[in-house]
Amino acid sequence: MRRRFPALLLTALLTVSGAARGAIDLADDQGTPVHLAQPARRIVSLAPHVTELLFAAGAGGKVVGAVQYSDYPEAARSVARVGSYTAVDMEKVAALKPDLVVAWKSGNRDAHLDKLRALGIPVFINEPRRIEDVARSLTQLGRLAGTEAAAEAAAQAFRARQGALAARYSARPTVRVFYEIWNHPLMTINGEHLISDVIRLCGGENVFARLPVLAPAIDTEAVLAAAPEVIVASGMGEARPEWLDDWRRWTKLNAVARGNLFFIPPDQIQRHTPRILDGAERLCGQLDEARARR
Repeated sequence: MRRRFPALLLTALLTVSGAARGAIDLADDQGTPVHLAQPARRIVSLAPHVTELLFAAGAGGKVVGAVQYSDYPEAARSVARVGSYTAVDMEKVAALKPDLVVAWKSGNRDAHLDKLRALGIPVFINEPRRIEDVARSLTQLGRLAGTEAAAEAAAQAFRARQGALAARYSARPTVRVFYEIWNHPLMTINGEHLISDVIRLCGGENVFARLPVLAPAIDTEAVLAAAPEVIVASGMGEARPEWLDDWRRWTKLNAVARGNLFFIPPDQIQRHTPRILDGAERLCGQLDEARARR
């Protein structure tokens, strides 16, 4: 027995060490510690952008539930639905027996998240506010899912593309931009929103950056007073919203007088995912058009 004891002890130590390496402790975007005994194997996503991030981080095969409009990539369309990000079906989430739920602070209700925690389900909050946060989100989710290599590769590719766009556009002459989320009610974004960071990347200035609310409602008079050189709208789908042309009645507005009414599909700029650089590239080109029309 004495001869076998060191070997048995070594085996036990290696087992404990392996378990320790499998455990994950990571603070989410609210600074809340999240503990997993091992990388997540059954993940529920409570926001379309989170679903897309998980797939981009190499964890798509571990996503067992997602909310409505989780439609990218194509494989995400076949994932079981658990309601919408504002109306999560708690019974469906629980039935999927997830070992991790990834939520969106700006979209999900605190009451829903509290109920999930009460069930003993770890909840990780994702809340990107800067372009760099997309890359950080990829590495975080990769760590939680045990897909670090794929996630890090995706993050590095994202940072490289972001750096190339910044080097090309960020120092160009400033263009004053009004970004219109919706027309009724008339809504925009402030300087803390991720889209505002995209505007900065392209050498633009968000005319409503100083407003205190992340996605504030405003009025037409405020837009006229801000005198944007460019108006960019997104709408709901791939088609340019007809209401963007409502601004044409204000013929003295620089954005109208110079023909700077632009459209970017919302999936390319309103989702906090690697595709936001598709929207950034499109916006940077539009701002260059505006510069050429001066």
